[in-house]
This record gives sequence, C-alpha cells and structure tokens, in this order.
Amino acid sequence: MYIKRNIEQVLLKRAKSSRCILVTGARQVGKSTLLKTMYPNVRYVTFDDKLLLSAAIEDPKLFLKNLPKPSIIDEVQYASELFPYIKIECDKPDLYENYYLTGSQQMRMMSKVQESLAGRVSILELQNLSLRELNGIGFNRHFVPTEEYISEREKELKSYNDLWQTIHRGMYPEIHVTKREWQDFYSSYVRTYLERDIKEEIEIKDTLAFTRFLSAAAARTAQMLNYASVAQEVGVTQATVKNWISVLERTGIIFILQPYYSSHLTRAIKTPKLYFRDTGLACYLSKWNSAEALAESAVAGSMFETFVISEILKSFSNEGTDYTFNVFYYRGKDKKRTKMNGETVEEESEIDLIIEENGTLYPIEIKKSANPNRAMAAAFDVLDKDVDKKRGMGAIICLYDEKLYLADDLAVLPIEYI
Repeated sequence: MYIKRNIEQVLLKRAKSSRCILVTGARQVGKSTLLKTMYPNVRYVTFDDKLLLSAAIEDPKLFLKNLPKPSIIDEVQYASELFPYIKIECDKPDLYENYYLTGSQQMRMMSKVQESLAGRVSILELQNLSLRELNGIGFNRHFVPTEEYISEREKELKSYNDLWQTIHRGMYPEIHVTKREWQDFYSSYVRTYLERDIKEEIEIKDTLAFTRFLSAAAARTAQMLNYASVAQEVGVTQATVKNWISVLERTGIIFILQPYYSSHLTRAIKTPKLYFRDTGLACYLSKWNSAEALAESAVAGSMFETFVISEILKSFSNEGTDYTFNVFYYRGKDKKRTKMNGETVEEESEIDLIIEENGTLYPIEIKKSANPNRAMAAAFDVLDKDVDKKRGMGAIICLYDEKLYLADDLAVLPIEYI
C-alpha cells in the first residue's frame, strides 16, 4: 500500500526545470518508494547492491555511460565518486530530468553535492508521513497562524482520532502500511542505523555507550541541549556527546531548534533545544511501550510538543520550503509573574516556537492541555521589545476540540489545523 505524499506535486514541478533532483531524508522515510511510484518506467539502481556499488566507485564514468536518462540512483551517498561525472552529464545543453537521486542527510554527501552540482540540482527534503498525508488531506501550505492560513485550512479539516496511539506509534511509512509489530520495527531500525548510517559518519568503538546515548537523547526531547548532563549519564566526554549529537542531526534523527535573540532582547538564553523528528522512535528509545502509559506520564507534554514541532516542520518541507531560518524558540531571564496554587511566582519567559516570515514574528505555545487560557501566552509580549520586527497572530496549539479566539491576536488551534 502506498500513501500519497504531499511533496509529489512539488517534485513534478521542480523536475521540469532541473537538471537533476536530489531527495534527502532519514532512513525509511520513503524516498525510493516515492520515486519508484512516481516514475515506474524509469531505470532504478540502488547501491544496496554491492556489485553496482563497486562498479560505480571503480569506474564512475563508465557506470553513468551505461545508465539511460533519466535514471533513479538510490543511496547515492555511498558512491560520491559519481558527482563530478553527473555534473558533466547535467551540463549537456537542453537536458532536464537527467537523474533522480536519493540520499540520507549526511554532511559528506551534501558538501560534495554543493561542490559538484551547484546550480544543477534541486534538493527536496522528505520527512516521515505527516498527519495530513495519513488522513488523505491534500492541503499543502506550510503552517503559520494567520487569518488567511486558518481560513484556507478550515476547508479541509478532519478530526484526528487516537492521537496518542499515533504519537506513540510514530510516522514511519512502513509502520502504517504493514502489520509489522512496533517493537520489532524500531529494534530493527536502530540496529540498521548503527550498522550502516553511523559507520558512514564516525567509527563507534563502544556500541553500548552509543546506544545509551540514543536513549539519553530521546529522554531529553523538547528540552534545552545540555551536553554535560548527557555526558555524565552516558559516561563519555562532552566532546564525544557534541560529536554524536551532530551525527544524529546530520542523519535526520533529531532537529536542533535554535534560540531567537536580537539586540533588543538582551536577556535571551542562547542554548538550542533538541527534538526527535519521530516520536515513535523517541518512545522506543526511552522505553515507553504503550500509548496509554505515555499519555499519562510526566513526559507526555514533551512528546506532544515534539510531535507538533515535527508536524510543523513537515508542512514546510512538503511544500518545498526551507525552514532553517524561519523557526526558533525563545527563552529569557525577563521574569514573568504567574499564579500557581494561589501564590504569585516568577519564572523565566519561554515561547515554544516562533515562526518568522516577512519581518513578522508568530509566537506559538504548545500544550497538551484541553483547557487553554490567555496566561499560557503571557510570554508573547516579550517580542514587542524587538522593535525591528512586528508581532503577528499568536497561537496556542493544544487538545481543545475547536478554534477559539482568546484575543484579537491570539487563537487557540486544535492540532488538526497544522
């Protein structure tokens, strides 16, 4: 069974005007399935075949000569020797859609692509299934809480049932199109990841220590990145943890959300936050074996936040839009006063997500609560200090079951609006 991907129309449009297409993404997100489904009559080669890989490495020029155009080359990062010769083929006049490449998000591959194929390759990022795709929703604009977006999104709203089951199960395509058991899928995924992707990036001498690191990182999803804390728990140096975090980011396992700060926000904290890109993998690594236990746990809020952030990022990449410099979070030492158990307490200001677009900042608070209130958005006011930017509509994304305006510039949005 194939679940239609929202990025398909973007891919078709890009291919018509590109010499070459590169679809990047983590292992098992559906890159090769996407291309083989869209181009069933195009020659497909994969470097999982060791004979083909050997031929491509030993004589890349001859290898490409024997390939028709167009062709799909899967896991191209294993034979980066091809890139200079792909460049030569792409430089031939009036030839488009020469090659469809797939590759994991690995630094070495991307640097070679940018070096050899600059101006010739169109790069698309494919992530795991989105809630829109899982529910057959064709709406394909990136999330931003404007009146226009909300109005357009409401034309294709569907209720999402069993949300905690979905959060726990994760969004890898295989786990939704087959009857494969949850534990078996993720244990195999981690084993394959360690045996293949990690070895491509770094040499791991202590596999057990790296596995402990994966679990420690998963337990810290939606938290500020504290290298010292992880290093102490795993029993390795901070330098090692920084290196391993970088590997997780490059291979598409985690996303590092950068802090928002400016010259006007002098009390901003500049530590980034860590998010797993898939909550199913995070649940497996942190040993949450059932959706029911997860929903009632102390980490439920963090997992819900991780899931929402992931869905918002997918809305960008499925539209073919780069979100790297559009999304941030804020945490600052400008104390805000809140009521807690009848007492007034002071705490640091935090905004879970800020989307910056056209000089406007859209603040977003993410809560698993079904009882939203204006106090949840109290920190949004801090953005008014940044006089160089305008503050736009704010949103509280939560488990409330309908849209609700708490102020002219503050909307409560159920997760269905992403």
